[in-house]
Amino acid sequence: MKRSPLLAVTAAAGALLLVLAGCGAEPTASAAGGDTGVNTSAEQNRITTTKNDAAAALLPAKVRDRGTLLIGGGYGSGTVPLGFYADDNKTPIGLEVDIAHLVAGALGLTPEIDVTSWENLFVGLDSAKYDVGFSNITVTEKRKQKYDFATYRKDDIAFEAKKGGSWRVTGGKDIAGKTIAVGSGTNQEKILIDWNEANIKAGLPAATIKYFQQNTDTYLALASGRIDGYLGPNPSIAYHIKTSGETESIGKFSGAGPTLQGLIAATTKKDSGLVQAYQAALNAVIADGSYAKVLERWNVATESVAKSEINPPGLPITS
Repeated sequence: MKRSPLLAVTAAAGALLLVLAGCGAEPTASAAGGDTGVNTSAEQNRITTTKNDAAAALLPAKVRDRGTLLIGGGYGSGTVPLGFYADDNKTPIGLEVDIAHLVAGALGLTPEIDVTSWENLFVGLDSAKYDVGFSNITVTEKRKQKYDFATYRKDDIAFEAKKGGSWRVTGGKDIAGKTIAVGSGTNQEKILIDWNEANIKAGLPAATIKYFQQNTDTYLALASGRIDGYLGPNPSIAYHIKTSGETESIGKFSGAGPTLQGLIAATTKKDSGLVQAYQAALNAVIADGSYAKVLERWNVATESVAKSEINPPGLPITS
């Protein structure tokens, strides 16, 4: 995501997000009175790890002495299960939050998570307001010009549409003439725009691309027929499909394009001296099994990686 995907959500929006939530490992009742299959309370009982001295030793002295890891999360509008607010509408929870807590724990630091917009997440990284971004951030060649990456999950994206239709997306030509929502500034947007431009050059009808600030607005547009589909992170789409019962996945792809498996990564300002510590911490939690438990908890075990890599090949600048 994607970085699909902003600060506080209202109580009403938060309640609707919970309705849109899906399966997980800790059943609980949702705000709507149903069983979402995921713990949405502020008390998360998170999976934990122990400090890894070798990883912690790689931290710059100023971060180690500070004792905190300043984390940016660009999911203020709520992206279940990646990052969203608990029932109290103020506690950030989700897959990305749990991974951030694990890395902080392995580094012997206290995590401090600031929920912001997708755009302001990168502003915060640029200004060193944040040590790291954990926000479903895909490695791309363009982003590698400004940021360093330590990978921790496969990046898969998917198209979601109303259930029962005949439309399927197996490649770029299948979006011709359709109206599709996507997150601004995400790798999904780049792939969609590249496909659209190729279709126009080939004489096919252009797709109309729509942008919404809130995921709830996207799904209202989908339900009302104002858009034909939504292209977003596969985990959030899978959750929504399971819970709503009204939509389906009509195509799944790598977030780095057709020739490369996309990867999600901890993201830090280039040459900040932090990426080696993040890689070591991620490899430590992969080795001790806590990483696998977090992915299983949020039903994304199929997107696990065997090891963390620093700055691997990413979505090309020109697809």
